[in-house]
Amino acid sequence: MSDWTPGREPELTEAEYEIPAEADAEVPVSPEAADPAIPEAAGPAEPAPLEVVRTPTGNAEVDAQLQRLGDADHLATDGHIEVYEDVHRGLRDELTALDARPGPPTPSGTPGSFDNRS
Repeated sequence: MSDWTPGREPELTEAEYEIPAEADAEVPVSPEAADPAIPEAAGPAEPAPLEVVRTPTGNAEVDAQLQRLGDADHLATDGHIEVYEDVHRGLRDELTALDARPGPPTPSGTPGSFDNRS
């Protein structure tokens, strides 16, 4: 049978927070990291296309904006924001244009007269 009873855990002392001396020992290096043929400070990788599939929407203006996103594939990451902002602006303009186009007539707010009932 155990002497343990449920309750509050004892607080750690300062000595228990210290890192053991063996943690300061030298960490083994992987063979790849020790290989002098591999440059240590390789520059950033070249931009690679994300290859995101862009499904046509049927709206030529919107589809053109979505295709514009492909321009970001050939830019470094810091160049993406300009493309994204441009596409966002274009899509917002398209939505605004949809709101400005005349739609079907809206019904009037007053109901018709029922004077012609028999």
